[in-house]
Amino acid sequence: MLRRTILAASRNHRVRDLVAGAPVSRGVVARFVAGEGVDDAVRAARELETDGLTVTLDRLGEDVLDRDQAAATVHDYCEVLTRLSDVGLTQGGRCEVSVKLTAVGQAIDEAMALDHAATICRAARDAGTTVTLDMEDHTTTDSTLGILRALRQDFPSTGAVLQSYLRRTEGDCRDLAHAGSRVRLCKGAYKEPETVAFQTASEVDRSYVRCMKVLFAGEGYPMLATHDPRLIAVAQSLTGPRTDDSYEFQMLYGVRPNEQRRLAGEGKTVRVYVPYGTEWYGYLMRRLAERPANVSFFLRALATRS
Repeated sequence: MLRRTILAASRNHRVRDLVAGAPVSRGVVARFVAGEGVDDAVRAARELETDGLTVTLDRLGEDVLDRDQAAATVHDYCEVLTRLSDVGLTQGGRCEVSVKLTAVGQAIDEAMALDHAATICRAARDAGTTVTLDMEDHTTTDSTLGILRALRQDFPSTGAVLQSYLRRTEGDCRDLAHAGSRVRLCKGAYKEPETVAFQTASEVDRSYVRCMKVLFAGEGYPMLATHDPRLIAVAQSLTGPRTDDSYEFQMLYGVRPNEQRRLAGEGKTVRVYVPYGTEWYGYLMRRLAERPANVSFFLRALATRS
């Protein structure tokens, strides 16, 4: 119930204004968001690389309905890719970018979103790295996978994201578990109806395991986005003959950093999802919905501030 309430609030403008206006909010957000600008993103990427971690940067923003705003997002991604390349952080995909298609105009015009995404993919290729297309709520899934297929014709390393809470995802994993295919598997963090999504944590976890089995049995490159110790242990039991460089773990910036470094110290590839930008509200609310401990952390900060 708490998770559903928070997810509903993630798109409520009144709650957004209240949270964004609280003086303590920006201090709390700093735990999960690298900062507001390109300089902050590059700084965070450099610090994580020093710890033996790889990175994917997400320029925050979604549900864009203004063409100029979508174009500005593309420009910002190209700028951050150039900056990362200039300081030597992109070789071999060590630092890549994640892109939400609704941030580059998917809800306005799919063809425009494809063109914008291709521009970012081209900049990433020039920088020696890759792009992963974030997945959003279920109403965008078919469109996102369609744009992914189109992009992979010219940019075959473009990564996909699948969400285990959707009932369709095991089948999507089978479709994408082929050679050369990079697939990030996460649980999912949007409010979805029971008709399309599992509603309990245990159902979502069981789906995650089934999806992992499909990805590991295929010839693609699984990217396992989870902080759950049980799922990490299951993943390590499923690798079979795979080498450590044939898959990776992914975790969020500010969540279980000691575990990130521990896995990297064992020789595993660990990629940290680093968001940056001013549009942090929706991202923060989804992080709060994922873990009750995050809610307690935020409420304690508010109480202390007051």
